[in-house]
Amino acid sequence: MIKIADRLQSVEEYYFSKKLKEVDVLRASGKPIINLGIGSPDLQPPSKVVSALKESLDFDKAHKYQSYIGLPELREAMAAFYREHYNVYLSPITEILPLMGSKEGIMHISMTYLNRGDQVLIPNPGYPTYASVTRLLEAEPVFYDLTETTNWLPDLEALGTQDLSKVKLMWINYPNMPTGASATKVFYRKLIDFAKKHHILVVNDNPYGFILNDNPLSILNVEGAKDVCLELNSLSKTFNMAGWRVGMLMGKSEFISNVLRVKSNMDSGMFYGLQKGAIEALKCSKLWYSSLNNVYEERRELIWQLADALNCTYDKNASGMFVWAKLVDHVKSEEFVDILLKNNHIFIAPGTIFGSNGEGYVRFSLCSSTEDIEECLARIR
Repeated sequence: MIKIADRLQSVEEYYFSKKLKEVDVLRASGKPIINLGIGSPDLQPPSKVVSALKESLDFDKAHKYQSYIGLPELREAMAAFYREHYNVYLSPITEILPLMGSKEGIMHISMTYLNRGDQVLIPNPGYPTYASVTRLLEAEPVFYDLTETTNWLPDLEALGTQDLSKVKLMWINYPNMPTGASATKVFYRKLIDFAKKHHILVVNDNPYGFILNDNPLSILNVEGAKDVCLELNSLSKTFNMAGWRVGMLMGKSEFISNVLRVKSNMDSGMFYGLQKGAIEALKCSKLWYSSLNNVYEERRELIWQLADALNCTYDKNASGMFVWAKLVDHVKSEEFVDILLKNNHIFIAPGTIFGSNGEGYVRFSLCSSTEDIEECLARIR
């Protein structure tokens, strides 16, 4: 018998991977399931992005291996994007690393900096991949609490009283998924001081900055951040390019070059056409962001109505492409989701998949048409 690696004993199949199999079975049996659980954009990318991809296919080097660090013009476009929208100045040569989606960046950063037994500060609730990658590398997740009472920000004073001597990395994610909470410069300054004091590398995962958010903010905009911080970003949500797998890692050259030592051994460069499309996406005008958010605003209004009909409460000031909603007292998240799926054929995400502090909450995605959301409302009412 060939046994799996010991590291897999602590990692389960991703919740959505398992649950969507159940949803597919229900659909195959004729159930009209509407999926409000997944944050996969259903809208089209900018037309010029698709045109750039198509036009690139005839280039004589388009189908060859590409550079490990991406096209120079892609890194220039990423630098210009950060300069224009975040007021962050980065060297396109040494401080930016294009990625095949930011999810691979989570693995590459972790492989770069973690040894067996090292500890990692991970938000609860938070993106499950932070913890699963940590466990795969035989490091130890140390979960820190995010709650409504602290506006879903970590209590740095409380964290500072713990033994942090083995902590190497800290994951943060603002605008936050799943809660939609935003960070401030004041918080980031405190976090940078905290990281310097405890010798921790902080990584901000920042793919939701332009969705229903008037004030995109990068942690790298704060003085001193480059000394102890990296930032991940992605084109998936902002430009409806989730399947393209285009992301980026930003930070000082020392951190970037270290991560490249891992990445260059894991892939052979991003497909040329995807890079050319990404360049066009990053050049989009403010009209693109306005039109995208007009659609999400309309959908969010309907999701709020749906949450009201389900007796949930929520924060209307939250941003991102989800609505994080609190259930009535004593109702369990996964039980609620299963009942809604069984009785109304509506799938939403239980808060518990993001951590124990997600108990009592559910997450609605805005990645479904107004017609589908209206149909969900009709089924509930």
